[in-house]
Amino acid sequence: MKISEFIKKLQTLPELKRKIIFWSIIIILGTSLFILYIKNIGQKIKSFQKEEFLEELKIPQLKEEMKIVPQPEVEENFKKLKELIKEMEEAKHSQYEEK
Repeated sequence: MKISEFIKKLQTLPELKRKIIFWSIIIILGTSLFILYIKNIGQKIKSFQKEEFLEELKIPQLKEEMKIVPQPEVEENFKKLKELIKEMEEAKHSQYEEK
């Protein structure tokens, strides 16, 4: 039987039977894809090498780099911010004194 004949035969079936065939195919395909997905995840978990992954992350090196944050720049910006706040407060007080 050719595919075109098979499709014509399906088209002549009642709608309920066509829906049953359609959803059966969808369920079979979905289940098989899900099984392949699970097998693939299982293989990846088995081949996962924790030591190499941790080395790639370089966690100790990252901790050291975090300690070397440029502190002088942060302190300078903090001082500038304090000065701006003082200037704003002084300007605010001088406006009230003028009134």
